[in-house]
Amino acid sequence: QVQLVESGGGLVPTGGSLRLSCTASGTISHINLMGWYRQAPGKQREFLATVTSGGGTSYADSVKGRFTISRDNAKNTVYLEMNKLNAEDTADYLCYAIITRLNYWGQGTQVTVSS
Repeated sequence: QVQLVESGGGLVPTGGSLRLSCTASGTISHINLMGWYRQAPGKQREFLATVTSGGGTSYADSVKGRFTISRDNAKNTVYLEMNKLNAEDTADYLCYAIITRLNYWGQGTQVTVSS
């Protein structure tokens, strides 16, 4: 069994920053890819960023330059540093991982940006 657990969400003012974390636990041989998505009420799930085991990154245009993804392979943890947050960033942020060709999702952590 593999679990992904996110942390770091909360309430932040417009223009503020947050750092999200997601740690994978369980029987893990190799994590190929880790990433973040978000889902706001009434909207589809939106891709944000991914990072490979080698450190290669990919970002959605909507967050490029504001968000930074990184990972600590030794800790099976992925991070999302979010800066210059605005109301449109309010959403449930979900961690994602591909582990031995299987997809796993976390439960999500809520980020609310106040105006």
